[in-house]
Amino acid sequence: MDRAQKEKLVEELGQIFESSGVVVVAHYAGITVAEMQDLRAKMRAAGGSVRVAKNKLAKIALEGKPCASIGNLLTGMTVLSYSEDPVAAAKVVEAYAKTNDKLVILGGAMGNAALDAAGVKAVAAMPSREELIAQIVSCIGAPASNIAGAIGAPASNIASILSTIEEKAA
Repeated sequence: MDRAQKEKLVEELGQIFESSGVVVVAHYAGITVAEMQDLRAKMRAAGGSVRVAKNKLAKIALEGKPCASIGNLLTGMTVLSYSEDPVAAAKVVEAYAKTNDKLVILGGAMGNAALDAAGVKAVAAMPSREELIAQIVSCIGAPASNIAGAIGAPASNIASILSTIEEKAA
């Protein structure tokens, strides 16, 4: 790899560190090519990416970035998993590490905050953006479905519901 290619790679890694919601650093010693392709496919399906880069170049790319504190994790055979969704990459790597003991989570970064392995597991336990949206929509839709159910109920039920609402309002 010549100097121009290295500079381009450092620039690409810098963009990854700046634009990603979460970056997870893990050791991958002993993982086969097929297993790595499986991890990449799962990450792609979740909207993230997996990148193997030289540690020295990644450390150069981290200089001046908000997550520069993860530079000390970049030793040995490391793989970077990242996504714009602050939870997706952590979820995929955590799930994959449970099934493949060759992938060892070292830590990561979420915005300005550096995460240790336990922090990555905690982020992975959080609901994803899509799950949060679904929860909010269900909360918003619940009162409307209750009213619709009440309207479809027999007249005696409607009268008791209306009196309950009137008592609450008073």
